[in-house]
Amino acid sequence: MEERPDLAALLYPLVRVLIAAETPILAAHDLSMWGYSVLTALDETPVRTQAALAEAIGADKSRIIGTLDELQAADLIERSPDPDDRRVRLLSITAKGRRVRRTVRKSIRAYEDELLGTLPAADRTAFLRSLRALQQ
Repeated sequence: MEERPDLAALLYPLVRVLIAAETPILAAHDLSMWGYSVLTALDETPVRTQAALAEAIGADKSRIIGTLDELQAADLIERSPDPDDRRVRLLSITAKGRRVRRTVRKSIRAYEDELLGTLPAADRTAFLRSLRALQQ
């Protein structure tokens, strides 16, 4: 077997570069990484409970309360009582939240496309296909 670094050791430098590129994009829209994760999850599945959202983004449900407060104060999400259980809050993205999320995503994708553009087309396709396959 070929000797190689662990996958985490191979991926971590790339992840650091991606985070460094995304941070100013998010900051320009007053978003945190968690805030962007919340908007992305809500844009893909419009109404969720806080517990379902936390599970979907891999966060502790009590940890995201502050993020949800910030997003709601910025009119990016809405929280409303569940008509079936008033103790539960339903979350949804607002039109403004959707616009902000899509603007941020467009900027992030532009950077990613530039980065991926350094690879030959066949390698780029194989890399993206492999990442998707490993996520499942």
